[in-house]
Amino acid sequence: MIKIFLIRHGQSEWNKLNKIQGQKNTILTELGEKQALYMGNRLINEKIDIIYTSDLKRAYDTAKIISNEINKPLISSDAIREINFGPWEGLNTEELLDKYKDEYLTWNKEPDKLNMDGVETLEDLKNRGMKYINNIIKENQNKNIAIVSHGAMLKVILLGLLGMEMSYYKNISLNNVSLSIIECRDYNNVLTLLNDTSHLKEIR
Repeated sequence: MIKIFLIRHGQSEWNKLNKIQGQKNTILTELGEKQALYMGNRLINEKIDIIYTSDLKRAYDTAKIISNEINKPLISSDAIREINFGPWEGLNTEELLDKYKDEYLTWNKEPDKLNMDGVETLEDLKNRGMKYINNIIKENQNKNIAIVSHGAMLKVILLGLLGMEMSYYKNISLNNVSLSIIECRDYNNVLTLLNDTSHLKEIR
């Protein structure tokens, strides 16, 4: 059986400012670094074999802290970067509602139907992410794999591995440094944990 540990990056500077990040290369806050350390401590006894991460700094630095804690190899890739939000990147909610109200409301209500110039669709995001994830699975039979990435990318990976439609994207929330686990069993992929942050209770 393959066990996949899906981990969202720690708090970034733009998370604090409530700005759309997308593929902009923002950095972790001091809290974000501490969150990553707590995740590493949680995973020490999980027998992780290898860690794959987005190459964007907020995810890579989260993964590096975890890698140092559990002493496991780390591989980065642009294939599991966050969704490309194009002209939205760097804007906060108020600015989005001012400049892109209709599109932003679509993103919140029916994100799978957003089709906007310069913004990656959820279907394209899923195709990009799942191609990489499926290769990882083929290369790591019977191993425990950690994936450190971003909110949108991790949600489409979850839906992709579970064979669910992208319309369910809006029904999932993933917090900073949350842990979700999917077991790839003989006959089905099974979600055994979703958006768990119990390891962060001491620093909330």
